[in-house]
Amino acid sequence: MKLSQFKYNLPKELIASKPNDNRDGSRLMVINRKEKTIEHKMFPDIIDYFDEHDLFVFNDTKVFPARLFGTKEKTNARIEVFLLREINPETRLWDILVDPARKIRIGNKLYFGENDELVAEVIDNTTSRGRTLRFLYDGSHEEFHKVLHKLGNTPIPDDLLRIRELMPEDKERYQTIYARNEGAVVAPTAGFHFSKQLLKRLEIKGCEFAYVTLHSGLGNFRPIEVEDLTKHKMDSEEMHVNQENADIINLARRREKRICCVGTTTMKAMETATTISKNIVPFDGWSNKFIFPPYEFGAPNCMISNFHPPLSSMLMIAAAFGGYDLIMEAYQQAIAEKYKFLTYGDAMFII
Repeated sequence: MKLSQFKYNLPKELIASKPNDNRDGSRLMVINRKEKTIEHKMFPDIIDYFDEHDLFVFNDTKVFPARLFGTKEKTNARIEVFLLREINPETRLWDILVDPARKIRIGNKLYFGENDELVAEVIDNTTSRGRTLRFLYDGSHEEFHKVLHKLGNTPIPDDLLRIRELMPEDKERYQTIYARNEGAVVAPTAGFHFSKQLLKRLEIKGCEFAYVTLHSGLGNFRPIEVEDLTKHKMDSEEMHVNQENADIINLARRREKRICCVGTTTMKAMETATTISKNIVPFDGWSNKFIFPPYEFGAPNCMISNFHPPLSSMLMIAAAFGGYDLIMEAYQQAIAEKYKFLTYGDAMFII
């Protein structure tokens, strides 16, 4: 597959600018791979497709406020920093993106907060935009993170390569209700559609739940710059799958139950932790899994996803799972039917 095959025209007015009043109030497109059919439902209708012991697998990562605004020493130039990942908690080392990158050199100090509550020193240039920072902070790791939360902003991508300002409703709604392991820069948006009430209804029906953790990063929104997709390298993302959840997934597979992967980040985590025999094994480390058609999947046999930007790695995962032709047709139908796209948009269910 080539990059250009994932290009489509997304009308700006179909990009959801805010969340629905209710989490589960979005529309749901149901795509049947076997029958090659596309149906239009509402998200709570998802319950009709599941029975006792069917399994939902969620990514329980939690978004942290990774966007910092500071100033450069001497010049007081305004600097915007995205915290990508914590390399070493003891030495306060972080991989970051910085804008404008051209103004930052190794050895520069950056100051954050009205009273310079945080000071950081640039110690390495890793890419044209990327840097490594050491925060100069004497308190405990817990105290340090409290300061980050106080000074940081949540980066919300509402369009390809565009980050918008935080709005009041984002504080609650730019997290899944089951988020618990902090570390993501961007949220796993397919999980936004699950309300407490819907999860309870699924539980009463006998559905089961498993959790993996993949701390999704801004690399998902970085443009793919090669036409030949085999030459693209994804950014590494921290992920964890423990034995308990691996056992739950493997049991559902042995029972030949429906295993629903909620979101592209969950899919990346599951596929990273899948063996040749298609079992899930515990995993603690980093994943740079890049999934595009054609691709043979392991445990998941259905998937929930949002509608993603053109030319994005997330669209490629959906196309690999649902079939390229069927998914691209579904996207055209979504545009014609005026579905909402991206972060706070509607959902598709691929069976």
